[in-house]
This record gives sequence, C-alpha cells and structure tokens, in this order.
Amino acid sequence: MRTIAFTYKDLQENQGGKNHEELIKGSKIAVIEESDLTLICIAGIKDIIREEVPDAVKQCNKAGVRVRMVTGDNKITAMAIAKECGIMDEGEENEECVCMEGPEFYKYVGGLVHKKTKEEIVIMGKDSKSETIGDMEKMKIIRNKLKVLARSRPNDKYLLVTGLRLLGDIVAVTGDGTNDAPALRRADVGFAMKTGTQVAHSAAAIII
Repeated sequence: MRTIAFTYKDLQENQGGKNHEELIKGSKIAVIEESDLTLICIAGIKDIIREEVPDAVKQCNKAGVRVRMVTGDNKITAMAIAKECGIMDEGEENEECVCMEGPEFYKYVGGLVHKKTKEEIVIMGKDSKSETIGDMEKMKIIRNKLKVLARSRPNDKYLLVTGLRLLGDIVAVTGDGTNDAPALRRADVGFAMKTGTQVAHSAAAIII
C-alpha cells in the first residue's frame, strides 16, 4: 500500500510569525513544521483489483497470450498486485529477472542502440527501423522470464516492446497516460483507455 501520515501541531498565539513562510532548504515544508508534530494516524491507499481481472489473465494465458505488468509503482507494490491478478505466482519474486525495476532492466539488456553504429539512441522512435537492443541474448532471457517491470519510465516501456517485437512476438500494449505513448505507438496494437490522455489516444490504434 501507499501510505500517508496525518499529523498536527499546536501553536501558541503569535507563534511562528515569519517562520510560517520560511521553508526548509530544498523542500516545501515550513521550518515550524519540521518537528514536534503529533501523529494522528497512518492511512493505507490501495488500488482495488476488479473481480474479473484474475480470470481474464487466466484466459489470456490459456490462449497463449503472455500478460506482463509494466508500472511506475515500486517493486513491492507491483509484485503484490501482480500476485492478486495471477500474473505472478507466490515465491517467484526470488527468481532472477521475473520482477525488475525499469533502470535495472534497461542496463541489463544494454539499452536501445543503433543497429549499425551500436551507439545508444536517446530519441525513441525517430527511426524505429534502425533501432535494436544492446544485448539480444539477455533480451531473450527477459522474454522468457520477466513478468513485472516496476518503477518503469517511458523509455523502459518502449525498450521492452521493441525487444519483444525484434524477437518475433506480436505485442499489444494498454495504457492511459502520456508516458505510455511511445510504447503504445511502437506496439503492433496499442489500446488506450477512453479515460486516458489525448496524447495516449493519438498514439494508440484502438481506444477502449
């Protein structure tokens, strides 16, 4: 769960003054709020899995469609949700390459590089025909093992889609945010949520 702590602090009359405006360096917290707070409670926030999701994942697996979770959530949260959905099994979190964080994955497969020069490509999708994966052998390991990609950035999502397509897979991507757009566009079929951003809608082939 994501957590939020609720606290309060009693102030005497006229206490604070300019201190209310003075911020701690590098933050948005006022100096007077830095200490002597009383904790009221900690709230846990969780995305509820829709009842039909685990069965949908099961049907996809039976049909030969491998479902992977690519999310900006932290690794612990992502794995917990993946287990609820049936994407990951209990105990798989200890296996190599089953659950990775975006930067770790990007480095592991050698990033996105130019086919001829092997130089790293910074601007994704400018010339997709000249793009390849730095280490295709490691990408094959990812293809077979990876189930959850946490703390993923737009270039991590794009790299995963590119690698799978280069290995001959047909790739479908779902997303609703602007940061999903590169992967939606690179996929064989991009599905954008109706409630998503206009950028996601423009990048996708189908809006659902």
